[in-house]
Amino acid sequence: MDQRKAILYALAAVLLWSTVATAFKLALRYLSPLQLLSIAALTSLLTFAIILTIQQRWREAIQVGRSRAGFYIGQGFINPAAYYWVLFAAYDQLPAQQAQAINYTWAITMSLLAVPFLKQSLTRKELLAMLLAYAGVFLIATGGAWDFSQTNWTGIGLALFSTLLWASYWLMNTKNTDKPIPALFWCFFWGSIWLVLFNGVNALIFDTPANWSIPWAGVWAGVYVGLFEMGLTFFLWLTAMRLATKTAQISTLIFLSPFISLILIYFILGETIQVTTLIGLSLICVGLYRLRE
Repeated sequence: MDQRKAILYALAAVLLWSTVATAFKLALRYLSPLQLLSIAALTSLLTFAIILTIQQRWREAIQVGRSRAGFYIGQGFINPAAYYWVLFAAYDQLPAQQAQAINYTWAITMSLLAVPFLKQSLTRKELLAMLLAYAGVFLIATGGAWDFSQTNWTGIGLALFSTLLWASYWLMNTKNTDKPIPALFWCFFWGSIWLVLFNGVNALIFDTPANWSIPWAGVWAGVYVGLFEMGLTFFLWLTAMRLATKTAQISTLIFLSPFISLILIYFILGETIQVTTLIGLSLICVGLYRLRE
């Protein structure tokens, strides 16, 4: 029974995550990357606060926040503040199909970073899996053409940098024994504080008063991203992993997400899905699967 519940929770999370690449692009029609992140992060913070209230875990959360404030100040800077700002900037530069496929390689980046930071070694099989995945990234980035002048290297660089930030966040959490929901609450609490600072600096340097006028369509798009990319979907996935008696069966479901996402990108955004995107994404998924074996 628990495994069946775990699969249902995981499928719900996968289906919601499949919508977010499309949601990012729709939201960025109305908002800057920083505006989108600010609304989404506050929505997620409120979501985690509501979950803590329902579960009556505020005493636990406050204890975690007091004892490990320095750790979560750093975590909040990486996620959500820096990671999602870079990710949304990549989506602002690239077609959704490119950005979401490249961002999917964060697990490969984490395996590479684990070598210097966790003193882990890589086997020949793991190296081949990584080469396969990055061959997929190259194919997606260039469209299979050798005319690199047509490639948006700024967007590609941002998408790859986002994988570095996300992988770093998870590596820093490898020895974190705090419960996920209190931990996420404090990440988003301090992340929101960082975003207040970012917005202040951004307003002083770049913005004019007109930039602060946000249409309601943009606000609701930001709320959607906060709920279904960050807040509620994290909770569903963590619940699935907690209930699962066979975690491998659950984790494999995540490979459905990028392909469902491409369908939504085609029908809702109207992007023509390139053959090179399908081949490149398949190479990335095969590389990730081989890395998990």
